[in-house]
Amino acid sequence: MATSVLNLGVIGLGRAFSLMLPSFLGDARVRLVAACDPRPAARAQFAADFQCPVYESAEALARDPNVQAVYVASPHQHHAEHTRLAAAHGKHVLVEKPMALSLEECDAMIAACDAAAVHLVIGHCHSFDTPYLHCRERIAQGEFGAVKMVHALNYTDYLFRPRRPEELATREGGGAVFSQAAHQVDIVRMLVGRRPTRLRAALGNWEPGRPTEGAYSALLWFEGGAYASLNYNGYAHFDSDEWMDWTGEMGHPKDPDDYGAARRKLHSLGDPRDEAALKAAGTYGGPSYRAPPARAPGAAPARHQHFGAILVSCERADLRPMPHGILVYGDERREFLPLPPPAAPRLEVVSELHDAIYQGRAPLHDGHWAKATLEICLAMLQSDGSGADVPLRRQARAAP
Repeated sequence: MATSVLNLGVIGLGRAFSLMLPSFLGDARVRLVAACDPRPAARAQFAADFQCPVYESAEALARDPNVQAVYVASPHQHHAEHTRLAAAHGKHVLVEKPMALSLEECDAMIAACDAAAVHLVIGHCHSFDTPYLHCRERIAQGEFGAVKMVHALNYTDYLFRPRRPEELATREGGGAVFSQAAHQVDIVRMLVGRRPTRLRAALGNWEPGRPTEGAYSALLWFEGGAYASLNYNGYAHFDSDEWMDWTGEMGHPKDPDDYGAARRKLHSLGDPRDEAALKAAGTYGGPSYRAPPARAPGAAPARHQHFGAILVSCERADLRPMPHGILVYGDERREFLPLPPPAAPRLEVVSELHDAIYQGRAPLHDGHWAKATLEICLAMLQSDGSGADVPLRRQARAAP
């Protein structure tokens, strides 16, 4: 049977698009047919790379009759506006995380897509990654018993990567909670498979020159008594990829001798105001941008992407998803369940959107799912400010 090809337009050619580009290039189910971005250099590169129209405005892209679905990869604060715009022109929508910056915006996005009878998928979050999906499937089969506890931990150099000013302002959608917690929240919700009920969190904001939270810890309780601890630190010291066989978040080998590279890069700037320009230079269309390389014949394939160390404690085993399989620590023996390497990164994201449109398969990461994740992220900010538990009242569903 011939594969149905999805004509995709892109709003925003920044870092998120750069990370998804290998997926689009490696998947025959997607054809990039249009893009818009405020940067002329990015538009020029897209036009040259894909021989298709480019636009200065999202409105113009949404009107393009050749676009079936829109990938919204604009900055966080524009997700709601661009989703409503795409839906108003009858386009299916794939939106980067976080879905939006408020629950009211989420409601408007869901309503707009429902009214237009188009699909809404939120991603990429790392809960799309095959090791977590496979772990979820094994848990659902019942062989390990119910999930009782999940420990999620990730230490990175997140806060010291080049940033635009709004990315260092929590009120504008910056900081580790909006940008990073969505990954861990999605993963633990999916693995536990029940509704979260309340949360307690503390945030870390320790670097005067980077005035937003770069770390957090949260305890999340679920119906039935399960709970999960979520811990993230983006202050560029310890790197938890050391515990993932030195496989980086994107599934590629990491050299431990590159320690401190993010801080050194920032310290090389003569003027802190050059930071946004440094980020733009390395983004699609920038002078330092490098296209994703094709895998050389005979080269070892990349492993699956991940979001740090995850340990799932079930009644009869502890499960540890890894970039190449799942370690199972059972009652009487330890075993490894290998996974084949990915044919291309993030194919799972394309699958949810493609299968929703062409096979009528309801996506896991729909608007209601992502709105529930955002409620938890907002509760983390609230709990840190109040020093108290926050009840969760807008959790639409548990993981199916």
